[in-house]
This record gives sequence, structure tokens and C-alpha cells, in this order.
Amino acid sequence: MSNHVALAAEAAETTRRSLVLAGGGMRVAWQAGVLKALYEAGLRFHHGDGTSGGTMNLGMLLSGLTPDEMCERWRSLDVKDFVSLMPMREYLKGMNMKAMGDADGIVEKVFPHLGIDPARIRMAEGMTGSFNVCNFTQKTNEAVPHTDIDLDLLVAGISLPIFMPPVKRGAVQYLDSVWIKDANVVEAVKRGAEELWLVWCIGNTPTYHDGSFNQYVHMIELSAAGKLNEELDWVRELNERIARGDSPYGQRQQIRLHVVKPVKPLPLDPDFYLGRIDAATLVDRGYADAMRYLGVRSAEGVALSPEATQMQDAATGIAFRETMAGYFSLGSTDPKTGAEQGKAANTQLALHASIDIENIEAFVADPQHRSGLSGHVDFPPLGMNIPASHGVFALFMPGDEPGLRWMVYELGFQHGGKDYYLAGKKEVRVASPLSMWPATTTLYTRLHEGRDANGPVVGAGVLSLGVSALMSLASTFHASNAPTMGKSLGAVGKFVGFFTKSLVSTYLMRR
Repeated sequence: MSNHVALAAEAAETTRRSLVLAGGGMRVAWQAGVLKALYEAGLRFHHGDGTSGGTMNLGMLLSGLTPDEMCERWRSLDVKDFVSLMPMREYLKGMNMKAMGDADGIVEKVFPHLGIDPARIRMAEGMTGSFNVCNFTQKTNEAVPHTDIDLDLLVAGISLPIFMPPVKRGAVQYLDSVWIKDANVVEAVKRGAEELWLVWCIGNTPTYHDGSFNQYVHMIELSAAGKLNEELDWVRELNERIARGDSPYGQRQQIRLHVVKPVKPLPLDPDFYLGRIDAATLVDRGYADAMRYLGVRSAEGVALSPEATQMQDAATGIAFRETMAGYFSLGSTDPKTGAEQGKAANTQLALHASIDIENIEAFVADPQHRSGLSGHVDFPPLGMNIPASHGVFALFMPGDEPGLRWMVYELGFQHGGKDYYLAGKKEVRVASPLSMWPATTTLYTRLHEGRDANGPVVGAGVLSLGVSALMSLASTFHASNAPTMGKSLGAVGKFVGFFTKSLVSTYLMRR
């Protein structure tokens, strides 16, 4: 049975384009959101390459899944399935044990849930693929064609030393290739790529962090970014040859590079495993990061230099997830009326928001108390799991009348080729303390056409935060990018102090 790849280029496509999926541990759920955005933008590829965690998304894609299906499978994956313990006798060896875990959970649970099927990968049509593994015997990287891939090689591609044992095939042992390279640009170029789309989620900032785990991560970053920078320099020199009419790999034009990356480093795998971030949030952020790049990209791409994958340093902040839902109706412009009409028609909207206050000091000092917001919307008349391309959160923003403050939740998204903007406000005003709960949990919401709240209103309703949703929010609340316990406690204290002071001022001091 044939297996046509969703992102495969059409035969008439003149520019040879390669999709390069770098690693990033379990956090590569982020890449699924990126692929959804690239797919919606009409980008198609002749070749895809995967290294380390990126091989999982390449495997999903070449197994026949659409980007939407990939996103849904990542959202519904139990991240704890990645962890599978070795036999007890291995741990009794202490420092001489083979690894901290084995591949059983990945083979028996993760790959099946993600839809990764080696047989279907080998039958993929329309787009060729290459999966990178480290040949430990020769200390070399091997780019395995998708037609030769099997389960053992897929497991080897994500078998990171210390965490998983190598995979033995005959006399050769295979491992994750991240220590050699994390993105095989050379393979894509040798296959004739004229346009490289690198999807990169390994951290890359100038800051060197203390602590053994952080420094283990730094070693991966050094290997990954260091080798990539060498390969980008090689491409730059190759472009000089192409300009002189010498094109050894058949390019008809100079090779251009596009890079989709987070603005700031993604949380590390322990944060994912402990629930400080979830796959749905990673998918949403990947989509927003890709949409941001697509909105500003130039035809020439980005410079072939170390700056291509560099990110901004992340300050200590606060992060949490919040879900609000309620009755909502298209065609209404007033939230209360929209809620009544939505109840009569039994149409509800759910807003799944991930709030990332990137710098708690700046957030509190800002008179508007604004930060970024990512998330997605469930609204059956338009669709489910609709990711936001951009968003805004504000806490106790001054309102347009004395004694009124707003909690603001806004996000923009696309549906059916049109831009929409969901704008919600909780109205916190000077009143009796008895009104504090409904005021801080009720979101009056309007849906606008366009990319902001200036567009015409095409729907409205009232969303609320229930007790169970509040408990879920509390379980995700944490300090982000805190290098020490002291910094973490300080950030939490800063936020709680600001929040409490604002409530006391409004409901007890009434000013």
C-alpha cells in the first residue's frame, strides 16, 4: 500500500527544499506545531532529515501522519511512557551500570502511540528521508535512507548515553548522534537541497549555568551548535563555488537557510516530565514560533553564521497553565447575550492558555503588567485545538474607569484562511470581598475578525474558571528559569505578593 507524505513537494516544484529536524529530547513535541504552521503556509519538501529527537517527528511524518495528526498524538502522549527501568541487577552495579533506563517504554508505548511505523516509513513516497545514527565502533555519523530504516535503528537514533544503552547490530553498536551532530545539513545539501528549513530547539544562549545537569546540557549544546556552525560555514563556501559556476551537488542557485527556533530556550526534559510544561503547550509554542518567523522571513533566508540558532537569555519568571470554558455564540457582540444564545444552542468555547511571565521583576514594574500568552482554542463551529499565532496576558491592568482593573487574555489564530482574535477580560473592580471569586474567575470574551481587537466583533460569550480548573492551574504554577532554589522562591514570592497586594487594595482597602 502506498504511503504519500503530507509535506511532500509536488512534481512541479522547482526549488529543491529540505526539512532538517534537529534534536531536543522529549521537547520535540514543539516541532509538531512548527510542521503544522509550515504545512498551512504551503511549504513542501523533497527531503527530510532527522537527528536525535527529530527522528521521531520525521518518523511520524514518513509513517503517513498529517501535521494535525502529529500534534494530536503528541498532546495525548503520556510523557512518563518514555521512562522504562533496567532490570534491578543493572542498578546493583552502581557506577558500572549500562544506563539509567532501557527502550521498552519507547518501543511498546511511545512509538505505537505516535504512529511511528518502520514498515510504513520504508514505503514513504513523494519525499525522501534520512535518519542519523552514531556508529560507535567507527565514531562516525551514518545517515540511513528511509528505505533502509528499521525499529532497531529508530531506537538507536534516540539512545543517548547514560540514559539508554546502545543498540547492537552484529559487531557494531549504535547510539544517538547528537554528540557528533544534531542537524545534518551536509546530507541535505548533498541531496541537492537549494533551500534548507532547519527546525531547531536545542538551547543556544551565551549564559553558562552552574550545576552538573546544566553542564551536561551545555555539552550537548556545544556539540550540536558547534558542528552545525562548521556545516553552515561549509555551505557558505559552497555558495561561493556555485556563484563561480562550480556546483558539485547540482544546485542551480545558491543555497538559502531558514531557521525556525524558540525566542528563548525551551524548558528542559525534567520540566516536561514533572508537568511544568506539557506537550500541548509545546505544540502551541512551536506553532507560534513558526508563525512569527513566517511573518518576517525574507526570500534570502538568514545568514549562514553562528547567529542563525542563537536565542535570547531567559530571565527568572513565572509560568502556569489555565483553562477557561463557557457558552459562546457566533453572531453575538455582547458576552452575556452570547452566553445565553450559546447555552440555548449548547455551543461552548474553551480557551487553553499557557502564561509565561518571562521576567517577574519587569512584569511587576510594568504599569500594564503584561506578558506573552500561548495556547489554543476549542470551539466546534470553527474547530478543535486551534493554535494561537500570538497572544497577550495582563494582570490587574488599569481599566478605563476609576476602581476598575482588568485581567486580560487575548490570542490570535487563523481558521479557513481568515484571521481571528479572541479578546477576553476579567473585570476586577472596587466592591465587597464577596464579589472577589466571581470577578477573578469570569472572562467576558469577544471574537474579532482580524489580527487584533480593533476588528469587527463576530461572536461573544462568557468563560469561567471552575474549582477543578483552578486546582489544575495551581499544580502547574512554578518559577521558570530559576538557577537556584533561592531565585525560585524569590520569583514566587514576588508574584504572590503582587497578586495579594492587588486584591487587598481592591476588595479590602477599596481603592
